[in-house]
This record gives sequence, C-alpha cells and structure tokens, in this order.
Amino acid sequence: MTDGFPPEVPAPDEVTAPWWEATREHRLILQTCTRCSPGTQHPPRALCVRCGRGDLGWVGSEGLGTVDSFTVVHRAPRPDLTVPYVIARVRLIEGVVLLTRLRGREPDRWRVGDRVRVAWADLGDGRALPVFVPDAPSSHDTEKGS
Repeated sequence: MTDGFPPEVPAPDEVTAPWWEATREHRLILQTCTRCSPGTQHPPRALCVRCGRGDLGWVGSEGLGTVDSFTVVHRAPRPDLTVPYVIARVRLIEGVVLLTRLRGREPDRWRVGDRVRVAWADLGDGRALPVFVPDAPSSHDTEKGS
C-alpha cells in the first residue's frame, strides 16, 4: 500500500512551472495579479480570475489556514492506497482555497475550523505536494480517551 499520492503528477507547463519549482524547496507560493492586487489565486492560471488579464506574478504564502470542509476516504479508488485518509479544502490566510490532504491526526479527529499549517510530501522527481497538519493541538485531540 502507498501513501495515496498518484504515481504521476502533472508535468509543469509554462503556467505552473514556478509553482512546481518552489515546491522543490518546500515553499508555498501563490499567483497574484499586478493589475488588481492584492488578490491571490490558486491553482496557477494563465489569466487573473478577477480582471482577466495576464499580468501575473508570485508571492510567498505563510502556509497557514483553516479547514473549511473535508471528507474521510474509507474506500480506496486504487488498490495500492492506504485508507482511511483525509481530503480537505483548506482556506489559507491569504484567501485562496487548496484541495489537499490532512495529516498528523486520526481521521475522525478533524473538524471544520481546525487551524492547519503546510507540510510537504516529497515526490520521486524532487517536487513536493503541500499537505496540511494541525497548527496547534486542539481539545478534540485529547478527547480520544474520553
């Protein structure tokens, strides 16, 4: 069984290459529009989602956010995946939402509203995928024995 990441992730292209390069250094970056700043967007796109222009740059993210939705996967879509695992929407403090994995806590201990920080799952080609772990212990981490 594997950790649940696809054997192949998409190859970088002219739009996503800077993002993938930053993941090699475990840096989370977000696109920003130089015309209608300070908005950020993710995933990387060729055009700004607000103004439709292509005047895009990159800014670093603190990698802090909040779980705004999640699901616990109990039935693997492939036979090589270890279950259960958690897929979540994490809203970063910069405002963008990432679809990601949650780690560092039993699947049934996650709650909407939990604060999280970025961690990294290294891929075989040197790139990495952002995953999120608890930013601080919460009261429901200690409820397990209750």
